Amino acid sequence: MAKLKLPPRGDATAALTRRGFLVSMTAAGAAFGFPRHALAAMDPATPDGMPRPPVGAVYEPSLWYAIDSEGKVTVNIIRAEMGQHVGTAIARILADELEVAWEDVSITHVDSAAKWGLMVTGGSWSVWQSWPLYRQAGAAGRTALIEAAAAKWGVDPASCVAREGRVTSGSNVATYAELVSGGITRSFTEDELKALPLKPHSELRLVGKDVTALDIANKTTGKTVYGIDAKIEGMVYAAPLLPPTRLGATVTSVDDSAAKSVKGYVQTLTLEDPSGTVPGWVMVIGESFMAAQRAAEKVKVTWAAGPTAEVTEAQIQDHGRSLIANDSKGALLDTGNSDTAPVFAKAADQIAAEYTTSTVLHFQMEPLNATVFQNADGVWEIHTGNQWQSLILPTLQTALGVSADEIVMRTYMLGGGFGRRLNGDYTVPVALASKALGGKPVKMVMMRPEDVLFDSPRSASVQQLKMAFDDAGAVIGMEHHATAGWPTEVMIPVFMPKGTNNQPYDPFAIAGADHWYTVGAQKVRAISNDLANATFRPGWLRSVGPGWTNWAVESFMDEAAHKLGRDPLEFRLGLFTAEGRNAGSAPNAVGGAKRQAAVVKRAAELAGWGSDLPADTGIGLATSFGQERDMPTWVACAARVKVDRASGAVSVEKLTIVTDAGTIVDPDGALAQVEGSALWGLSMALYEGTEIAAGNVRDRNLDTYTPLRMIDTPELQVEFIASTEVPVGLGEPATTVVAPAIANAIFNAVGVRLRDLPMTPEAIRKGLAG
Repeated sequence: MAKLKLPPRGDATAALTRRGFLVSMTAAGAAFGFPRHALAAMDPATPDGMPRPPVGAVYEPSLWYAIDSEGKVTVNIIRAEMGQHVGTAIARILADELEVAWEDVSITHVDSAAKWGLMVTGGSWSVWQSWPLYRQAGAAGRTALIEAAAAKWGVDPASCVAREGRVTSGSNVATYAELVSGGITRSFTEDELKALPLKPHSELRLVGKDVTALDIANKTTGKTVYGIDAKIEGMVYAAPLLPPTRLGATVTSVDDSAAKSVKGYVQTLTLEDPSGTVPGWVMVIGESFMAAQRAAEKVKVTWAAGPTAEVTEAQIQDHGRSLIANDSKGALLDTGNSDTAPVFAKAADQIAAEYTTSTVLHFQMEPLNATVFQNADGVWEIHTGNQWQSLILPTLQTALGVSADEIVMRTYMLGGGFGRRLNGDYTVPVALASKALGGKPVKMVMMRPEDVLFDSPRSASVQQLKMAFDDAGAVIGMEHHATAGWPTEVMIPVFMPKGTNNQPYDPFAIAGADHWYTVGAQKVRAISNDLANATFRPGWLRSVGPGWTNWAVESFMDEAAHKLGRDPLEFRLGLFTAEGRNAGSAPNAVGGAKRQAAVVKRAAELAGWGSDLPADTGIGLATSFGQERDMPTWVACAARVKVDRASGAVSVEKLTIVTDAGTIVDPDGALAQVEGSALWGLSMALYEGTEIAAGNVRDRNLDTYTPLRMIDTPELQVEFIASTEVPVGLGEPATTVVAPAIANAIFNAVGVRLRDLPMTPEAIRKGLAG
């Protein structure tokens, strides 16, 4: 356990504060470090997670890293580490451009200070957003070091070469350590950074190559420090008692008389939450984790439930259908031409279908937890793993009634996030409990049922699609109407853009519907399911909106192809014309739909599309552009399945996945991301899903909520298209193609079309009987 000893009150030098990141002036320039080994930041390679202090003089070419007098480079990472080795990927981008030896590089996952800007890890954004930023930062350091060496030798900087932490010019050689020790003060404006020449792709020596992940040793040996490991001297433990509804509940009575028989029981708190995050919460406090848990079993609480106490999943989906039926509801996305009415009026033929998905839970391995206290300087310290510090800090300020400079969030590794820890709401009840106890350290670790009840699940969805054809069978129009609970609307509505009808929409609940197929007039309508929003707190779950929109789009494309009697592969390729808005643009979407066509063709080729197969066996195709049109990751999946007609069971024999993600920065990490996301896509396709019953999720643990097991894992074939384009996201896109590929394969195997996720044996048996 990582144990932090609290300094005596009044000892400001020992206490962690926002001022803890000190800048002290030395004869050689600026040297910086944290008192008591950087208590608010984390180095995942050290035994206790504390960053290595710099040695001697330090040169800081930009906010994002520093070089000390030993030539050691510390790269500052604002992204959360939850198994994806994001720090290694970002650090190698900078180290490659800086021209430093990999063994001299370390990373620090920083605290929540305002200077770091927007801190969020999600949307598959991390490498994509970091690529230009850290390359420029690395180029700045290389330029400054070359200039310093040239000045030292009295030579033209153009004659100098930087390589492996050294600068050379003829017979002259200087290490980065020597140059930094001599003092470098070169700084760069933002415009100068953008103008710096970057290395050509052919000269990249770390990007795209195998290197040792900077956090792998501690992860392998069990030394990595997670939020659940936080331990503060003198802390007490809190066990939460949750109300019957997520929203609107109030406590009417609390009886803790029986709990007083539990050794170590302290007291029971009824929380008053000015932020409205945890209405109706009760926290049972104990001197130990087990004392709090055992006492909680004996505390009797009665609540007045919120107004959604009887809401069911069926009601949420039926409400979604009624919203879709009302043409005045929702926002229209800009697709170039959304006037589909006249097209459908003159169509020679058309097809329509409805697709649904059930509520999905996160079930990240590390349960929700947080430790909170007020330190000697009166600053509230939040110890937890989190994906979006910038989102939860204002909520904590409201809950505690303090200003921004009175809260700091300490960084920890995450034992899984998958979007759940984008919503840091689990820190709020712990902060309120600590405040009620006068700032005393309080730690909460949720048991699995409470973790699930307080999940921000992926909302159930309903989607209705239509396509119009002319008398030659050409596609001339398409509509996509989608409704679900909107996480962005309920948690950060300022992130919502407006549609062409001036109505706001959640981009993370509709992305994927605005696909790269050329279909003539195209209407995409996003509709918030207000009943879902009122019943639970919709959340971002790995792949977010495309997890359901692409299920509908790619299933529907197959249905349209079969209606026309055309090969689904050729039908898709015929719609990837890469014209107009689908032609793509620099720097992120160069090539447009042509690159999506390429991955589909390659996946079909690798999977043996069109070959003879055994009875009741089929191959299905699906493709996606990942998360957003502004950052497309072109991916295609060919799923090979065998269906048992008697039981309806589906055996997924092989998934073939081809991805064009531009430059692959971290090959091993990229492979792991695609494999992991594809398997989650398979899990949500066939095995996992819950439903809302009596205003809450039905399944509370892994005895009834049954994700993919290892025994059901198919053969995986993953291929990346070689590219020198901008690197884009890899954490989520493969999640979105697996379910429709499996559905299309099932249809090709036994002729049953499934339109609801998860796909169950019962649904297949029903389809076969019909």
